[in-house]
Amino acid sequence: MTAPSTATRSLKRRVRRQTTLQALPWLAPALILIGGVVVFPIGYMIYTSFRDLTRFGTDRGWAGLENYERVLELDHLSRVLSNTALWVVGVVALSVGLGLVLAQFLNKRFPGRKILRLVIIVPWAASVVMTSTVFVYGLDPFYGIINQFLVDVGILDTPYGFLKNALPGFLSAMAVAVFVSVPFTTFVFLAGLQTVPHDVLEAAQIDGASRVQTYWRVVFPMLRGALAVATIINVINVFNSLPILKTMTGAIPGYDADTTTSLMFKIIQNDRQIDTASALSVLNFIVVVVVIGVYLRVVRPMRED
Repeated sequence: MTAPSTATRSLKRRVRRQTTLQALPWLAPALILIGGVVVFPIGYMIYTSFRDLTRFGTDRGWAGLENYERVLELDHLSRVLSNTALWVVGVVALSVGLGLVLAQFLNKRFPGRKILRLVIIVPWAASVVMTSTVFVYGLDPFYGIINQFLVDVGILDTPYGFLKNALPGFLSAMAVAVFVSVPFTTFVFLAGLQTVPHDVLEAAQIDGASRVQTYWRVVFPMLRGALAVATIINVINVFNSLPILKTMTGAIPGYDADTTTSLMFKIIQNDRQIDTASALSVLNFIVVVVVIGVYLRVVRPMRED
């Protein structure tokens, strides 16, 4: 019994190896692209984080862990981390929640549904800097139409400088980030809803399940894969999102408004500490990988029921 079992395993390994070799010519362009766009930059970033670089980019040799120690000694690091946590958790949670609601609405049949779907995707398809700039002018206390609208409907007594102060500016940037992220999230959930079989929903109704029970016990579990995709991509996009914060709150002094882990860009721009910025980039990359790994481990979106 042992010999056939060993021979079978050996045959399977040989077949897998041959199949992989046959697929390599077809996968080569994609693998080369991934290597050049993803693997090489990550490797070079890690390499740079251990080098001693001058302000002008001259490599003075091995630096060991000095760059990482310098990151931990940065001023306002606690504020940067708390800003990042609030930014990522708030934007992703609101985007996922609103995306679920909008996807459920857009999955219904009603006149003009196709047009509304096209309109909703515009904020995601448009330039993030352009969208942020529109809100910058709209929130201006002197001539902003958003500020004026809030005064006209009685929410504000007088126009308010949302982007003149740290906390309102940061919350305004979060609102714009949600506005930009919701369309993509909505369409991911909408695609997931399209895969829910109608006969399963009909069976739930026949069994006497209410609409709420049908959604949470039948539909929502089937959206686990879509939920994983939406959450992971939003975490990656939001974690180091610079354009919205830079455009809307870059003029506010200090570290309370526009500084998340995008602090690396300030380090490069202001102090030209390329090696320190590289070390911070590596730490950011590790944090993102760990967060996504924990999420996948806990939620297990691809687990079969």
